[in-house]
Amino acid sequence: MTAVVDEKQKVPARQLLALREFRRLLYLRFSSQWADGLFQTGLAGAVIFNPERGADPLTIATGFTALLLPYSIVGPFAGALLDRWDRRRVLVVASLLRAGLILAATVGLLAGAPSGLLFLMSLMVLGVTRFMGSGLSAALPHVVPERNLVQANSIAVTLGSIVAVIGGGCAIVLRKVFGEDDYGSGITTSFAIIGTVLAVLFAVRFQRGKLGPDEVDEPAGTVLAVARGLVDGAKAAWRAPRVIAGFVALFAHRISQSIALLLAVLLMRYYFTDFGWLKAGLTGLGEIAAFAGIGIFIAGLVTPKLVDRFGRHAAIIGSLLLVAAAMAGLGLPMTLPTMLGAAFLMFGAGQVIKLCVDAVIQSDIGDESRGRVFSLYDTLFNVTQVVSIAVAAAVVPANGHSPGLIVATIVFYLLGAVGYVFASRRDHAPHVI
Repeated sequence: MTAVVDEKQKVPARQLLALREFRRLLYLRFSSQWADGLFQTGLAGAVIFNPERGADPLTIATGFTALLLPYSIVGPFAGALLDRWDRRRVLVVASLLRAGLILAATVGLLAGAPSGLLFLMSLMVLGVTRFMGSGLSAALPHVVPERNLVQANSIAVTLGSIVAVIGGGCAIVLRKVFGEDDYGSGITTSFAIIGTVLAVLFAVRFQRGKLGPDEVDEPAGTVLAVARGLVDGAKAAWRAPRVIAGFVALFAHRISQSIALLLAVLLMRYYFTDFGWLKAGLTGLGEIAAFAGIGIFIAGLVTPKLVDRFGRHAAIIGSLLLVAAAMAGLGLPMTLPTMLGAAFLMFGAGQVIKLCVDAVIQSDIGDESRGRVFSLYDTLFNVTQVVSIAVAAAVVPANGHSPGLIVATIVFYLLGAVGYVFASRRDHAPHVI
């Protein structure tokens, strides 16, 4: 992989924010993720917590599918294109396209469009959003030194996730102002256009070619390049044992997190009641997002220190075991306060795992293949989430009170820890391809 800067130019982690191009990429990510958080929360409120619409487990699962499936569809195409096209231009065009799609979704909400059509619109909006996310991840090594990737990921991904939570909070406030019916939901989601326009303004300030790719390892024909995207990404990942081990850990986390998210929505909608200053309903989901955001923020602060002190393997295994214990101690009681504690630990530890895996991909995968691997990464995990939610929706009670599914999340985390250990052994074994 081409070095980002000369060895003499490498900077301490505390000085990363002094790098102008890194700051600009952060601003682009923040504006995009704020819009993403606002749009997703606005859509959830419009369909799931809208007094004009009903929402059973199947409808909620369909809504999650609309939120998660887009990258499963565009992922195979995104990887090849991100490793073929100027990523700066991709980010500009994608942001403009997303603004237009959000406007169309807003019109649909204002017109009282059926839930199925709203889900279709959201599929298109979030498909573009996922495409941009892979582009931002693939571009990061072009603006920071390689040795600072863990710290840079901690800053970018962690703060970006918090900004998305803030966007979701803005949607909740806007729904209180404009109303919780279709009209109010439409006005709420329209504000996401502001974030997409800001993303365009930040993206155009990069020089052409600044965000890569430096080399194009693609066939001459675009159609063939797209067709090869997933296969090439899988081959590149398989040649990097640490990447495969990280995939195993993330698979376990995403499966369990998906089940927990479905339970949280149903519990907040149908089972929980207000508990002192803690509220149920959509506000309760906002509280879960806030606790999750705090966990993500703390994870961003401690992950580099954990990796430096204990190593990446210990950080990942410890995170998986910590969430298994949290789901047993805080998830199983299934009360509003303990669920908030479980969300804090699940999202915090999950962020530690994600930051470690992202840094491994960025350091172990060459720039000519990195976009395809990130696209494979997102595609596989979003398909996993969709399938997990669909299966859970088929067996969960209508009110979401299901201790059995909580136990299932614990089992998946434990299996993930064991699977990660076994997959990691390839890192020390003779490698033959």
